[in-house]
Amino acid sequence: MYHYTESGLQQIWLTSGYLIRRTPYGKGVAIQDVAGLHKAICKAIARKPSLTGAELRFLRKEMQMSQSALAALLGTSEQSISLWERRGRIPRASDRLVKLICLEYLKEDVRILDLIRRLNDQDVKAQARLRFEHDKIWREAA
Repeated sequence: MYHYTESGLQQIWLTSGYLIRRTPYGKGVAIQDVAGLHKAICKAIARKPSLTGAELRFLRKEMQMSQSALAALLGTSEQSISLWERRGRIPRASDRLVKLICLEYLKEDVRILDLIRRLNDQDVKAQARLRFEHDKIWREAA
C-alpha cells in the first residue's frame, strides 16, 4: 500500500493504481488518473459525518475555489474559512453545505451553486432601501 500524503490528507492509502520506480534521484511514484483519484476522495469525504480542517481545504481546492470564494458562497468571512481549515471546528450547517456544493460540483451540476449565488445577490439587494406603494393594497414599488 502507498500512503498518499500528496493530497494533504493523512488518512489516504492506495491499494492499487500506483507504480513505485527507482530513479537516479531516489524513489519515485507514478499515480494513475490523479483527477479520478481526487474525485473519489472528494466523494468519500462528502459521505463522512463531519469534515476536518484538512478535508475542508482539500474539497475547496478540488472545487478550484479561493477561501474568499467559498466564504462568499457560505455567507461567512474569509477569516472564518481560514480558521476552520487550521483548527477544524466547522459549523455543522457550513460543513453540510460544503459537502452538497462539492457533490454538485463533481457532477458538474451547478443548481445549488446558482441558488446560493442568487440568494447572496438577494442579500445585497435586501440591504438596499425597500419602497412600497399603496393602491388599495400595499405592495413593493418597482
